[in-house]
Amino acid sequence: MNTNITTTEMQDRKGTLSTLWIFVMFNMLAADILGFMYPGFLNEVMTGNVGGIQVTPEFLLVAAILIEIPIALIVLSRLLTYRVNRWANIIVGPISIPLVLSSGIHDLDDMFFFGIEIVALLLIAWLAWKWPKQEA
Repeated sequence: MNTNITTTEMQDRKGTLSTLWIFVMFNMLAADILGFMYPGFLNEVMTGNVGGIQVTPEFLLVAAILIEIPIALIVLSRLLTYRVNRWANIIVGPISIPLVLSSGIHDLDDMFFFGIEIVALLLIAWLAWKWPKQEA
């Protein structure tokens, strides 16, 4: 067995997963930015009641925690050991899909971004699932 090839394959998969998490985050941010351009949305934000949800400090804390999970996976995908990394991506990828959909589909750009994000999250889980076992 060539240890350099195994190490290279490990780093490549870690980099791929991390890059996909970056891709997901940029799409989430782009969708949110475009959401601010939706007529009437900023007025709702200013009143503190968006889509029937009262925006409170507690609500924002929960939202921050939920969005931090994919952000953390950008770094963790590069730092975690093989086994923990693999399972973290297998579990967190699909679990992030409800997070993506939580803001609701309001228009065509939401459908576009959500579709891309869901495909990327499923790809993350699939690549982690298919990640060959690394030898010590």
